Amino acid sequence: MNVLHINQSDLNGGAAIAGYRLHQALLNSGVDSKLLVGNIQTPSKRVALVPRKPRLETKLSQFAWKSGLNYLNYLGSFNIAKHLFYREADLLNLHNLHTGYFSYLAISKLAKTKPAVFTLHDMWSFTGHCAYSYDCDRWKIGCGRCPYPDTYPAVARDSTQLEWKLKNWAYSRSNLTIVTPSRWLTEQAQQSMLNQFPIHHIPNGVDTQSYQPLDRLLCRSALGIPLNKKVLMFGAESLKDSRKGGDLLFSALQSLPNSLKAETILLVFGNSGESLAEGLEIPVISLGYVSSDRIKSIAYSAADLFIFPTRADNLPLVLQESMACGTPMVSFKIGGVPDLVRPGVTGYLASPEDSNDFCNGIVQLLEDEDLRDRMSQNCREIALKEYALETQAKRYIDLYQQVLAKS
Repeated sequence: MNVLHINQSDLNGGAAIAGYRLHQALLNSGVDSKLLVGNIQTPSKRVALVPRKPRLETKLSQFAWKSGLNYLNYLGSFNIAKHLFYREADLLNLHNLHTGYFSYLAISKLAKTKPAVFTLHDMWSFTGHCAYSYDCDRWKIGCGRCPYPDTYPAVARDSTQLEWKLKNWAYSRSNLTIVTPSRWLTEQAQQSMLNQFPIHHIPNGVDTQSYQPLDRLLCRSALGIPLNKKVLMFGAESLKDSRKGGDLLFSALQSLPNSLKAETILLVFGNSGESLAEGLEIPVISLGYVSSDRIKSIAYSAADLFIFPTRADNLPLVLQESMACGTPMVSFKIGGVPDLVRPGVTGYLASPEDSNDFCNGIVQLLEDEDLRDRMSQNCREIALKEYALETQAKRYIDLYQQVLAKS
């Protein structure tokens, strides 16, 4: 079986990391897997750039932006069909198509002659422009009159109804099978234009060998963390991203009892981590952007709790990583987070946008060491049982075989 993945990158971004982990798991399972991506981070003969027409695409970029139709200028996407990786492939696996390297109109050409599995990493595939719609459900009826034009990916003009129609047109001419990593995204897809296709729920996998519980005291020593402190941890690609809730985290931490603040340290990884320290009454240790699985595993293992105040998410990789390292979690009851943060089992789920409830969750778990220990054991057991890469690869291989058999 020869599978070609098309994704934003091999390792840059959550969707890229999730896709690359699947790619590696498939290789380990005997599948001939390759990637075409918009941005390359790893030197590998199995990874290549998506074809581009830089001069023409640059000329058309202003037209695409001003018209409110992002990404239509990436005409090189139509040349993917000529690429050796595509010609050799039995099946395509589309991933994140919206970071500025791919025109979604090319889906109809690529997925008409070869069957394609489309793994969703957010809502973008069935909205008029946004990756997350928050409280807006106009994507169910064709978009238009967008309440959040500045939400990523932002649009200069409200052409969301037209983009919605163009995506639907491309899909109607394609042979697609949809994969959704979280139960929440499964429900959203079932109510969207993608309900014309089979929809399968397959969670992302996490490397439970790279991410596993390590000796807490040794990890704290390695990171220069005082051994007698309580350690909270927060991580995201960009800690300034409002979707990740840095402002809610700041408010929650400021509301902690003074006695708890005095014995607590915040450990953060991601870009702009230093900004969180300004005005916060808790010491902050920033690791910066961390790509190393080993260093992240050490950080998770050093923490008492992983706290994640996200406003919108699918199946956050950082929560899967924390779970695999046996670190209990506090987050909000939104999107696919409840798949991972299970109240009383693996962590605490606060009401969305409620920083006081988030604070209560931190206090409750920090003050109950026995509860944290039980949750830690549950986290590791669930990670091994439900989210191991080998399990994910098997589910995808079974699905690929079904799709190829029907073709």
